[in-house]
Amino acid sequence: MRDDTAERLDGLERKLDELLRRVERLELRFAPSAAPRPVSEPSPPPEPARTEPTVPRPDLEELLGGRVLGWVGGSAIVLGAVFFLVMAVNRGWIDEPTRVVLAFLGSTALLGAGLYLYERQGQTQAALATVASGIAALYASDTAATQLYDLIAPALGLGIAALVGAAATVIAVRWSSRVVAGIGIVGALLAPALVDAGTSGVTLAFMAIALVASTGVLVWQRWDWLAAASFLVSAPQLGVWIADTYKEHLGRTLVVLALFWLIYVAAAIGYELRVPVPTLRASSASLLLADAVLISGAGCLVLRAQHHDDAGTAWVIGLALVYVGLGAGGFRGRMSSEIGALLAAVGIALSAIGFALALNGPALVVGWSVEAVVLSWVARRTRERRAELGVALFLVLAVGHVLVFEAPPSALLIGVDSLAQAAIGIAVVGLAALAVSLLLRDQSTEGSFALQTLAAVALVYLPSVAIVDTWTTGDISNPGQTPQLLLSALWGVTGLSALVAGLVRDERRVRLAGLTLLAIAVAKVFLFDLAKLESIYRVLSFVALGLLLLSGAFAYQRLRSEPR
Repeated sequence: MRDDTAERLDGLERKLDELLRRVERLELRFAPSAAPRPVSEPSPPPEPARTEPTVPRPDLEELLGGRVLGWVGGSAIVLGAVFFLVMAVNRGWIDEPTRVVLAFLGSTALLGAGLYLYERQGQTQAALATVASGIAALYASDTAATQLYDLIAPALGLGIAALVGAAATVIAVRWSSRVVAGIGIVGALLAPALVDAGTSGVTLAFMAIALVASTGVLVWQRWDWLAAASFLVSAPQLGVWIADTYKEHLGRTLVVLALFWLIYVAAAIGYELRVPVPTLRASSASLLLADAVLISGAGCLVLRAQHHDDAGTAWVIGLALVYVGLGAGGFRGRMSSEIGALLAAVGIALSAIGFALALNGPALVVGWSVEAVVLSWVARRTRERRAELGVALFLVLAVGHVLVFEAPPSALLIGVDSLAQAAIGIAVVGLAALAVSLLLRDQSTEGSFALQTLAAVALVYLPSVAIVDTWTTGDISNPGQTPQLLLSALWGVTGLSALVAGLVRDERRVRLAGLTLLAIAVAKVFLFDLAKLESIYRVLSFVALGLLLLSGAFAYQRLRSEPR
């Protein structure tokens, strides 16, 4: 027995040794990197170490000495030239022609010196600041000579301003100089205000020429700060001119607004149209929105101030159609889809305002609801998820208008002023929510369910308001007992019907909706009816609720299918 056990152990040891040798041979076969390298095979050279490019740290001394000094110096020269013109006028030191000649000579000399320094003595920030200050001073001198002293005819003065603006645009683009754009062009935009040239049409034309120069630089360089600065400097001057002009020249005011709208739109999206980009910059979007608010608001206000209310509404709606039309071109591939989406969104927002101005009551609710349905159709065709935001906006506006004006929550206590208007508003909102849910059911399941819930709430809210308004006594202090009894019965019957329908069709959402409405009916009976209704009505309310709840429990236990 012992001999057999010893033999078995010896056999197992031999097999284990053989298995270990086989494993070692397999490891050597399938792991060649572990094998010794032949002597004749040269070893590969070591890979050179990768060195990351070093980014030079900004030198504070160089920034202050080479740039800031030049910027501040150029700005100081511009302000000094302006102050000289103003002081010479106030104190009468020299006659007007001499002032103008000195201002032009000094500005031209400054511009020429800057060009010489930049081209011959190195491309320094000081040279750029000198050129920029010369441009701004020359523009201010031209504005003062034309508007303050009447020494230059308006046509000639505007022609000189156009030449200066074109030169500033070419220099800023060719040299890619932010200094020339910041001091020269923005200074030219400020020139009419700095020299106190008044609010005439010629003064506005000087500012518009400088704005066109700024837009030209924006189209080629896309400097966000220049877009913001140009709008902030020019918009107030435009507003002052409108306030002083619209009463006497309404048509001219509208034409000027349209021209400035075009300039601002070009400044906002000109670069994106010239150089296709996948995304739209925040600065461009902000400028486009600010332009829409300024032009639509100013046009509507001046028209309404002149008692043209319908024309003011038409102005806003017409501008909305223009934006939507431009956005439609973007969706067709003529421009970036981002630009098209933004233009369409601005147009949709303006159309909402236009509807609010043009319509009131249920007609406004119908307009907003129809626009929500149309936008949902567009979102389905284009697969553009951002269009759903517009759908939500218009539905929220429609629901809010109904709950504030046509059928507020107080209608469940005292009724409404006009049952017909309330019924139209509630029905339209419900139908719009149902239509949108059907159109967007493939894109957003949660959103479709929320819209179906809104439609169901409208379906219950409409007969509730109708019952209370029909059976109320008309006295706010004592509207009567019958409406509340019938309202509790309606909610209970509707909740029970939804529960039974959900059980029969085995749809959990319908069952939960029925249970929710039954819970609301229970809360109303115990919290409101118990405290407000008289004895007989209280008894009827509790008995009816009890019968409905018992019926619901019986139906749930008999019809509830077994869980799978």
